[in-house]
Parts: sequence; C-alpha cells; structure tokens
Amino acid sequence: MLDNLSNYRLILASNSPRRRELLQGLGVNYEVRTLPDVDESYPDTLSGGEIPLYIACEKAQAYRPLLQKNELMITADTIVWMDGRVLGKPADRTEAEAMLHLLSGASHRVYTGVALTTQAWQRSFVAETEVRFAPLSDDEIAYYLDRFRPYDKAGAYGVQEWIGYIGVEYMKGSYFNVMGLPVQRLYQELKAVSAPV
Repeated sequence: MLDNLSNYRLILASNSPRRRELLQGLGVNYEVRTLPDVDESYPDTLSGGEIPLYIACEKAQAYRPLLQKNELMITADTIVWMDGRVLGKPADRTEAEAMLHLLSGASHRVYTGVALTTQAWQRSFVAETEVRFAPLSDDEIAYYLDRFRPYDKAGAYGVQEWIGYIGVEYMKGSYFNVMGLPVQRLYQELKAVSAPV
C-alpha cells in the first residue's frame, strides 16, 4: 500500500514512542529525525485545534532546511483542550493530580495537528476527538500516578494505559488521535500525495 510514496523517504520528526508505534502500524518504512529544543510556543490568540496545527507547522519549519529532495516529513503536536484552556504536560505530580481531577467526570477534546512537508510543499490538518471520563476517585488517581508517572503526556494521561481502561466512558472520534497520531486521517492524506517529479 501507499505505492505513491515509493520514491519518497518518509521522515517522522518526533521523539514520541507512541507516534513511532502508530506510524509503524501503517506498514510504511520511515526514519526518525529529531532536533533538540524545537520551539513549541504559540500566539495566545489561538484556541482549540488552531494551537497544535500551528505548532506542527512551526516544527516543520525548524526541520525544513535539513530536508533533502524527495524526503517527506511528518510533524505533529497534540493538546488536551478543556474549558477554554490547554492541559499540557504536567510539570510534577501535583499538577498531574490537579489535571486528572479536572478531567474526572467531565468531557474534554483532544486535538492533533499534523503537517506533511517537503522542500517544495506543505499540507496540514487537525483531528479532533471528544473524550468523556467517568468520575475518578482519589485512590484511582493516586494509583495511576504511582505506577505510570504520565508527566510526558498532555493532560497527564495516556488513553492506552490503565487510566484509559477504567476511566474513558465515551469517545467520539479517533482513538489513535488521543494517543498522539490520527493514523486513519494520516493514511488518507498520504494516499493523496503525488509522486515526486
């Protein structure tokens, strides 16, 4: 599948082991390329899905000078959005606990912005998933934080971990988007890529 990409070298610009696993699941050959300290700030005028879309495109601009001809790079960014604000990666246990209390018994949205970039062009998109958590007890939150330490995850949770098993009551949209890469949509976008000339 994706024979149209046979003349491209596919690059995933991400440190995320989950994104690597999800892209591998599409059955494509790719290599990982990362730069240290890529700026992930954004204008405070942006909201919701505009934020990760902006960051994914900005990440691509940081890598673009390094792209070779016939390389196709994927950059992505995922946020948890609730009550008009971003729940990012928690700085510590206290912040993670506060985030999980906010998510408990409530709905939030997960947005992932993705940019496909070559030397010659860029296309981008954003995916949205609504997630509702059942009420979580203090003991359940403590158990999760003790065993999984989700400090590298937006919103302080990994849907593929224990907290997702016991907490996610309802989901509308892509499960894989909540993990960090909306692979079904990405597959459709990659299918539409023209072979390089």
